[in-house]
Amino acid sequence: MLKVKQLVQAVAVVAGLGFSSMASAATTLHVGTWLPAGNPQNSVVWPTWAKWVEEATEGRVKVKLEYDLGHPKKIFQLVEDGVVDAGFSYHGYVPGRFKLPQIVEQPGLNTNAEAASVALWRVYNKHFLDAGEFDGLVLLGMFTHGPGYIHSIKPIESVADIKGKKIRIGGGVQSELGELMGITPVAAPAPKVYEMLQQGVVDGVFMPMAEQKVLRLNEVAKNVTMIPGGMYLGSFSMFINPDFLDSLDPKDREAIQRVSGEQLSALAGKAWDGSDKTGYETAKTAGVNLIELAEDDAMTAAFRQLTQDLDNKWIESVADRKVDASAALAELKRVAANYKPE
Repeated sequence: MLKVKQLVQAVAVVAGLGFSSMASAATTLHVGTWLPAGNPQNSVVWPTWAKWVEEATEGRVKVKLEYDLGHPKKIFQLVEDGVVDAGFSYHGYVPGRFKLPQIVEQPGLNTNAEAASVALWRVYNKHFLDAGEFDGLVLLGMFTHGPGYIHSIKPIESVADIKGKKIRIGGGVQSELGELMGITPVAAPAPKVYEMLQQGVVDGVFMPMAEQKVLRLNEVAKNVTMIPGGMYLGSFSMFINPDFLDSLDPKDREAIQRVSGEQLSALAGKAWDGSDKTGYETAKTAGVNLIELAEDDAMTAAFRQLTQDLDNKWIESVADRKVDASAALAELKRVAANYKPE
């Protein structure tokens, strides 16, 4: 009888250990990324968010970055299909699907990435979410990179200088800018830019200042033409698979969403702003020719003239989305102009 009792107790202990192990096992949230490890998205944004998630879920959910998943345009589909649980990408890589985020890309916003990112998050969620552009995904955050400039092999100091040049563009409003400026556009993902410049496949690229360091453009693009306020901003989103979210305990699902949204959007914008500052200093140290145009320079005036109607063109381009684009654009500009970091 004693032996039977001891056996039952032993089985209970083993079963208890098994249940304890199961209860303590963390769920891994796999995030797909396509930029190099040194990019602020991978060195700052995702690691910080990972800490937030782990703390908010009391260690029940851990985040792991997955690299080298192919062209960034595939990330949306990879997350929708559950190949990875979450990811981020640039809207311009998927022409036609993401028209509404381009509200923030238009010239003339004259702000930094943090303010623009928060403005985009607020306006998109208030005015555009029901348009269905993110069907099959759950938005975690939205952000922009900093002001885009012209990084080139030879100096560009006028619109005439760039006309006919082979310029790598990333899509979105860059395509319209390229057309207005008379360039020969070359589409390619960001990680290919260094090689394209090095081999002379392109004469220059439209990119933010951060890439002087992150993509080492200071080695292959020895000139940067900086129009005041930048030529454009590039918009991105961070998103997660809804089935993965639904598979979590409700309290963990709520915790993840609580540390995302505007908080995550602001973090991303701030990180990309910091990378721009580092890129600028890297370019100066490397002896890059920084052509910092003034508002009254001829090229600035010519650029303003060329792009003066882009807001209206964007409003017309999203007519099929059945949104109040004019009201959203006015609110975006107001939020960005009045944004104060916490």
